Amino acid sequence: MDATPDIATIASLIGDRARATMLMCLMAGRSLTATELASAARVTKQTASSHLSKLVDARLAAVESVGRHRYFRLADHDVATVIEHLMGLARRVGAIQVDSGPLDPALRKARVCYDHLAGELGVLVFDSLRQ
Repeated sequence: MDATPDIATIASLIGDRARATMLMCLMAGRSLTATELASAARVTKQTASSHLSKLVDARLAAVESVGRHRYFRLADHDVATVIEHLMGLARRVGAIQVDSGPLDPALRKARVCYDHLAGELGVLVFDSLRQ
């Protein structure tokens, strides 16, 4: 009997929003810590650790220990290609995730973004100047 590739298992791993976000963060080619990936995916460190274990077990991600730190990266070029194609498909069909900004209330209230004011106070200043 021929074995059929089980794409559903891989798809379900990539299909989780937190894991997908982590994999997309790793597309830049840099290795990142679980803490950095947890922050990007907006999950706790413990949740990120669980997700990363699943990705490593499935050979979608690889981990390297350097001293007391563990750095995660995409497992190989094939994984990067799949993620890149999924990102292109999502954009083409309009499946776009909008990032509403930082979760920290203080950062949402007042912050700078490169060379301009941002956050709620930045919007208020802009609206006042426009009036």
